[in-house]
Amino acid sequence: MRGGDLDNRRTAGARREAMQAGSRLHRKLQKRMGAGYQAEVALKHRVQEDQFDILVEGRADGILTEPAGVVIDEIKCIYMDVGRLEEADPVHMAQALCYGYIYSFDHKLSSVGIQITYCNIETEEIRRFQEVKSFEELSAWFEGLIHEYVKWARYLYSHGLRRQESLKELQFPYPYREGQRELAVSVYRSIARGRDLFIQAPTGVGKTLSTIFPSLKAMGEGYGEKLFYLTAKSITGGVAEEAFSILRREQKLYFNTVTITAKEKLCILEKPDCNPEACPRARGHFDRVNDAVYDIIHGEMGITRERILEYASQYQVCPFEFCLDISSWVDGIVCDYNYVFDPNVRLKRYFSEGSGQKGYLFLVDEAHNLVPRAREMYSAALIKEDVLLVKRILKAYGSAGRLLPLLDGCNRRLLELKKAYGTGREEEGISHRQVLGQDYELLSDIHLLALELMKLFGELEGFMNDHGEFKDRDLVLDFYFKLRDFLYVHDRLDEHYRIYARLLPEGEFMVKLMCIDPAPNLRECLELGSSTLFFSATLLPIRYYKELLSGNQEEYAVYAHSPFVRENRLVLAAEDVSSRYSRRSRREYEKICDYIEALVKGKKGNYMVFCPSYQYLSRIEEVLSEREEREGLSFTWFSQSSQMAEEEREEFLSRFDEVGERSMAALCVMGGIFSEGIDLREERLIGALIIGTGLPQVNIEQEILKEYFDKQGGGGFDYAYQYPGMNKVMQAAGRVIRTAKDRGIIALLDERFLRPEYVALFPREWGSYTVVNRYNVSQAVEDFWKQFDEPPTACP
Repeated sequence: MRGGDLDNRRTAGARREAMQAGSRLHRKLQKRMGAGYQAEVALKHRVQEDQFDILVEGRADGILTEPAGVVIDEIKCIYMDVGRLEEADPVHMAQALCYGYIYSFDHKLSSVGIQITYCNIETEEIRRFQEVKSFEELSAWFEGLIHEYVKWARYLYSHGLRRQESLKELQFPYPYREGQRELAVSVYRSIARGRDLFIQAPTGVGKTLSTIFPSLKAMGEGYGEKLFYLTAKSITGGVAEEAFSILRREQKLYFNTVTITAKEKLCILEKPDCNPEACPRARGHFDRVNDAVYDIIHGEMGITRERILEYASQYQVCPFEFCLDISSWVDGIVCDYNYVFDPNVRLKRYFSEGSGQKGYLFLVDEAHNLVPRAREMYSAALIKEDVLLVKRILKAYGSAGRLLPLLDGCNRRLLELKKAYGTGREEEGISHRQVLGQDYELLSDIHLLALELMKLFGELEGFMNDHGEFKDRDLVLDFYFKLRDFLYVHDRLDEHYRIYARLLPEGEFMVKLMCIDPAPNLRECLELGSSTLFFSATLLPIRYYKELLSGNQEEYAVYAHSPFVRENRLVLAAEDVSSRYSRRSRREYEKICDYIEALVKGKKGNYMVFCPSYQYLSRIEEVLSEREEREGLSFTWFSQSSQMAEEEREEFLSRFDEVGERSMAALCVMGGIFSEGIDLREERLIGALIIGTGLPQVNIEQEILKEYFDKQGGGGFDYAYQYPGMNKVMQAAGRVIRTAKDRGIIALLDERFLRPEYVALFPREWGSYTVVNRYNVSQAVEDFWKQFDEPPTACP
């Protein structure tokens, strides 16, 4: 890992302090330089090439005039040990060369000195790199720079004109479905007014096109500069790619996009290693990448993973870095939430600190997933035993001598917390709790620990820079990143966080900084844009998502109308079964299997049964296996397994491609890979049986959430359990009706669904529901299928 990479990953607080310390040191160095040194010299130069009038301007840190000549001084204050520098950074040198050319041109100098001054912020040690350039050399270099710049400027100018013309002429590619026009209008108005919009969009509305199209129209009117389509899963990114492709094919849209794929999926190595000695693509990457980018943006409009790999191979460049460079030259980016929101992964070129508003449009697909994802992004944990592991590794290296006492200091602070564990000393800000036999403690602060960690972080950073290879370096590097993340989150601690400590099952002692309400962190990113659209088929209750995604209940919200007739869907609510832990027994599993048999017998077809957990699924398997062995079943069944490989998932879904001679029931886990993001249309799936209300398991973090929201004004159970649970229920139910031709049954197998607080969360498009029990459910199913022209086909 290069020093620059580590330097870019400092915590937010450290970055602010570094900027302030750097500015002070900057001024201090300038004052030391004497009477012949002029500080902060404004320079500008205008040049014309082709149809472009280009103004190059900046402010030189200093210009030193001596009898021997003029020296342009560029100062860089850094944390890195300046003794390790072998040459000036090419970017820093290029900046100074520009100033050198402009000053030489204005003052008719035949030559000028170019000096890069590096100063360590902590030690104030200085290292300078200086060379003399003739005016002829500077002129040739500057002309080449301008010529290269004009090539890109010409592209941006002509591309922008053509894009805006295309966007203004853009029409919706199909006849509007019911609810689509109103949704598109709402999107356009929100963007034009610079407001955020929350969209509950039932399956079938065509929410991807209904949000992308008006966003493009708004951009055509100047209401946005760049579009980010954000997803939780790669499959929804593919849907966005297809939407852009449709508009290009049907409407001649001129708007290029790139899909950013994770480094691990693009890297040509089995394990990513960006060291030029390990990766042939890293050697000379920067010499070749500009040509590769220029080629692909002229040759492709929808730049997918496959295209990136193809061009990266042709030009022998790193596919991931190539992909990121492409993103600077396209109109739209399709990417995971992480690339915008995660402080460790976000694209620094767009979302660095102090960027200011950029007029970005954010389209957040499946926005219900952003709440748990954001909590994870802005939380961090540290384990005491990891500190001791790193100490054991580094003991073998004499150069790590300064690190060992710092590691001891961190371990000592963690040990103090561990010794206090279980005492519940409220006067010291320690509150002992217990959840289902699991102990934990809420801590009021960890300032002393954080101070020790900050000292360790700075020293460890230097050590990692100096030692590129040593035994178990990967373990130390992993600890370094955990330490970095912990300090970053600690710098953000406020009333939206809780700090807790606990002993893990293996006896390890953990301290965690847990983000409860991610809205303030998300807002920092969203404020760089002009408008954000949060949309999902399951965004209820809307106030819950407004609070946790934007923190503003005044934001706009719309409920898109479903284009599907309600008669094609039967919603059943069972009054005589429950998945409560206190009710789980052999008798209850038998009753659930009675329902499965009754529904599957109603019409030959494919069904999904969503269980609360793998443990529950295994109990259903036992009952079905015994019944099959004892008396036979009228349908075939199979089950989802944990940690399925991609090939296994594809094989699982391929069984739904047709309706066999017998009905088929697939046992799945609610909230798992098959309850969201899969599209089984028409006869591929005609029923979803949902066992239980989807409540998250009672555990330490859910209880911390519950207590937090109770203190915020009540509704802790709703926020921690009910709303996330019902979201999983609605996602599973959404697998059934996918098109206007679909007909199917949603069976809610838990008596709790009949409570008013649950009924209030049923989506509008469900309409009415039918209360059933094991004795009349068969009749309800038969009556539903009878209403259609085709007679129901009962299984033998």
